[in-house]
Amino acid sequence: MRTLLATAAACGLTATAMGNTHSAVVTFDNGWEGWNGTQGPGGSSVIEQSGGNPGAYARTIFNNFGIEWWTNTNQDFLGDFTQYSSVTVSVDVKVNNISFFGTPAPRNLILDLRSFSQAPQGYPFASVWYTLTEMQSGQDWSTYSVTFDPNATDKPDGWGGYGAEDPNTFEPKLPENLTFADIMSSVEEMAFTTYEPGWMYGFTDFDIGIDNIRIDATLIPAPSAALAILGLAGLAAGRRRRN
Repeated sequence: MRTLLATAAACGLTATAMGNTHSAVVTFDNGWEGWNGTQGPGGSSVIEQSGGNPGAYARTIFNNFGIEWWTNTNQDFLGDFTQYSSVTVSVDVKVNNISFFGTPAPRNLILDLRSFSQAPQGYPFASVWYTLTEMQSGQDWSTYSVTFDPNATDKPDGWGGYGAEDPNTFEPKLPENLTFADIMSSVEEMAFTTYEPGWMYGFTDFDIGIDNIRIDATLIPAPSAALAILGLAGLAAGRRRRN
């Protein structure tokens, strides 16, 4: 194996065959960069130039049933995730306040990966979602992340689905004709949200900051690169035999 890797590196093939990476991060130092925060009569989402983790950050102060931050334009966080063998999504969060009529009220922070083109009739989108953490008032900057296989057919542990409803429990679920990988093949919106599918909420006061939205993914090697490595393996083996 050492001989194979040395030969591959000499030919410039190691990175391609072993899996290139795709990484992107939004720090808000350069504006929203395609991301959005909840806006409306209940408050606003703005970029604060200092106080982030570090530097600038996005801050939402709002009174509503819930809040979210999302992008449907920043292509670094969208598209066909099944080209990757592994994906990690992370975000830094600071919770100044979550309260319901003055009483602290915990809320889940959920990563929601949405596909509009696969939405069943009567639903705005189909999605798969994961609870990153339960947020409480007074939490300082912390990083929350999840790593997953986008080519999994069944939902990985801890993931939920949206786009249909269980006829017995009435809980949200993926439509029968869609798999986890189907959603991953067409991620058209990524969101961090307090709206957990299947739950209803009262008007809540939020003051939350987010920073360093990040994606790290490993590309599946192209078949040509994999064949090249196999050829090099044969070459290395042949050289050992001749010696």
